[in-house]
Amino acid sequence: MTTAIIEDLKQLATVDLFEECRKQEAFVGRPFYLDFNTLKLLSNDSWKRIVGGVPAGAFLLCLYTAEEGIDEAILVRVLRPTRLPTDDDVVAAMVDYYKEKTAGAQLDSYTRAEFQYSGLECRVIGSFYRNTSGEVRFAGDLDNFYAPHSYEVVKPTGRLLEYIVNFRENGIPGGKGDERIGRVRYSASQRHVTGEDVPVYVSPLDFLGKRTALFGMTRTGKSNSVKKIIQATVGISRSGVELKGEVIKPVGQIIFDINGEYANANQQDEGTAIFEQYPEEVTRYSVLDKPGFKVMKLNFYRATIDGFGMLASLLSPDTANYTRAFCNIDWTPPDPSDTGAVTRYARRVAAYHACLKRAGFSERGQRARFQSNRDIRGSSIPGLQGVDPSQGITLDDAVAWFSAAWDNYQVAGGPFRAYAQQNGGREWADEDLQTLMRFLTGKARPGQAANEAGYRKLIPYRDLHTSTVDQPFEDEIVDLLRDGKVVIMDLSQGDPDIQATYSERVCKKIFAESMGRFVRNELTNFIQMYFEEAHNLFPRREERDLTQIYNRLAKEGQKLRIGLCYATQEVSSISGSILKNTQNWFVSHLNNQDELRELNKYYDFEDFTDSLRRTTDRGFIRLKTDSNTFIVPIQVDQFKAQVA
Repeated sequence: MTTAIIEDLKQLATVDLFEECRKQEAFVGRPFYLDFNTLKLLSNDSWKRIVGGVPAGAFLLCLYTAEEGIDEAILVRVLRPTRLPTDDDVVAAMVDYYKEKTAGAQLDSYTRAEFQYSGLECRVIGSFYRNTSGEVRFAGDLDNFYAPHSYEVVKPTGRLLEYIVNFRENGIPGGKGDERIGRVRYSASQRHVTGEDVPVYVSPLDFLGKRTALFGMTRTGKSNSVKKIIQATVGISRSGVELKGEVIKPVGQIIFDINGEYANANQQDEGTAIFEQYPEEVTRYSVLDKPGFKVMKLNFYRATIDGFGMLASLLSPDTANYTRAFCNIDWTPPDPSDTGAVTRYARRVAAYHACLKRAGFSERGQRARFQSNRDIRGSSIPGLQGVDPSQGITLDDAVAWFSAAWDNYQVAGGPFRAYAQQNGGREWADEDLQTLMRFLTGKARPGQAANEAGYRKLIPYRDLHTSTVDQPFEDEIVDLLRDGKVVIMDLSQGDPDIQATYSERVCKKIFAESMGRFVRNELTNFIQMYFEEAHNLFPRREERDLTQIYNRLAKEGQKLRIGLCYATQEVSSISGSILKNTQNWFVSHLNNQDELRELNKYYDFEDFTDSLRRTTDRGFIRLKTDSNTFIVPIQVDQFKAQVA
């Protein structure tokens, strides 16, 4: 929060809404119909001109004037014109005038005045009132209304409008840690706009641990809005603001950057990209090895379980039976006291590493170590004879060993059949190890010709591996987030499968680590997650599997202090489970009725259906935040470096 914002909010807190209403020359008309949901008012051209126009979406205040000393005002939003009881007579008179008009003829003053009257329909948003303690409060409904003649309607501007749009649940406009997000803007046309901009502030507390959606067509300002949210969150991390009596710890933020527009400088940032503005706090990751980035690769030999999980995810669309069996291998670490289970697990690890080696995954002197037995070592089978893998063998030797073992696994009188006979039919190689040997050799049955792709299916994913990294990148990312740093994952060079796999793995890691802390009742910091082009990653609306990680983040993330911010062009592309748990909404231009109908299910966005379809101005959005009861139409500020 800058010094200028702090000073502005201090002054705003001193505004008396009712006093400002009565002294402003902003009269726009009087109601002729009022109920709990709708207000209809009579206005005319002269009154509209004086207040600078009354566009659709504008806020008006309906002041109760029937009694002295009563401070109450109904907040309404202009929706559309409405008919007056006298409209038919006016139209008839107007038509007659047009028919009889001759060159140079003028309306008399009385008729001209009559023709200027019009009606406006407004939605009742709620009511401002002064409570018994003298404090101004806002309620999102009415508990009573009187005859329409008891009210007059004014259009708030300047300080009064700023007070209204920044009014929060606690009765104070704005609050500690607030950052400016933009200015009030009612329409694309700005011809009647006069006076200074009316700033709109957001509280980063609205975003911490909450769900935030940004919807709109491409190039309408979604990414710019995300950057403003990130900027506000960095600000509150440094502010010492308290939440429920606890000073907020530095907030970790991670951006899943599908298009690379956050990880790399671009023209719309004016040289102040996120990583440039916060060089000490941002760590960038990429699927490629390039300057300024950490590479998102695993050592598949060192991180056996994590690497296998990534491969299994990438191979999940493959329906071949042996591939499915490979992906379903159990890698649960055995109980160290169970010697047999430890022995079988070591064999699986060695066979899996042999598959990686044969697929071309580089290694630095990696060795395989597992138990065979005396009969196998004493056999005459080439590749097995005299080899004791318990002493450690190279991966090339491991490839030869398991290949020879599979070729001779069913040979009558061989060491493997003898082992089964000596152990009551229990196989030397359990089902998972047999699957691995099949995958390594491409042979469906021991001793048959190779007729399956097997290990070759791993070759396209060699670029995900590095022989130099010991710690999985997702573990390192979680550590950075817990330190309150900003992480940007540049996924722009990855194909869709790679993007989805990396994103899902990191999300699952963050979720699991956070759940562990929650179960242990550990006090922890907030982590905010940002998803650009979320439709590429999130489950679609018809998806019924609520156990998917993104659905779990939406439904359970708040208790784990995980915030979710997602941007996409289509409301209908997002699972209903996620939408129903979203508290903050940034909505810009949407070009079709299907998307607008989907949006209309939430809050009172139906008030903006027509303008959202018509207006394409970049950064012109309708904003609903968690601590604000109603939607505010704003122009989002251009993202740029902050100055104190």
